Amino acid sequence: MNRPLHLAAYLLAFDTQAGALQDRARAGFLLRAAALAELAHRGAAVEDADGRVRVAEAGPTGDAVLDALLAELGTAARTWKSWIKRDRDDTLEAVEQRLAVLGVLTVTDRDPYGPVVPQRAVAMTDPREALDLQARIAELVRGSGPVGGASFAEAVLAALAAHGHLRLVLARQDRRAHAGRVAACTDRLGAEAPGLARAVAGLNLTMVAAQGGMGGG
Repeated sequence: MNRPLHLAAYLLAFDTQAGALQDRARAGFLLRAAALAELAHRGAAVEDADGRVRVAEAGPTGDAVLDALLAELGTAARTWKSWIKRDRDDTLEAVEQRLAVLGVLTVTDRDPYGPVVPQRAVAMTDPREALDLQARIAELVRGSGPVGGASFAEAVLAALAAHGHLRLVLARQDRRAHAGRVAACTDRLGAEAPGLARAVAGLNLTMVAAQGGMGGG
């Protein structure tokens, strides 16, 4: 997989049959967590002894989404969980714009003179990349091969799909039957950012609390 985590997470959450994200509100949380994991993996964001996130490397990353998030992280010392909850819609739209620039999506902006619609219309140029990624992450959780053989990005995406209750990739019975493999994927993130791994493990509860009761599945 050659896309950074936040872009890959969007593909993971995209329902190619419906031609839209499985759950746009849920995707916002997943993308924020994925972007933070990308920054942690690059060594650009770290947690201090109090569990607060600090910017360790403030130089440009070459990715507008990550640069914007780094600028946010520099404004205050907050926990990973707090950063996951903040400005989710902005990150989601920024990811869509980045994917549109890369030719992965076409995005139609809202018509200011037309009917009110909840979000911009999005179409995937070639759905096979999303489908292949979804199948690969599902197999990582359901399969029998060693989790340690997966890349860091694949392990994080599996943890996000499981803890974020992304039914498009993993059904409830998958999460229960393969809880040990989900934990092993989460531990891969924990080795680099323990607090972020804990925030990801509690992601569904965070989403339910923040949204006043989202369907978990």
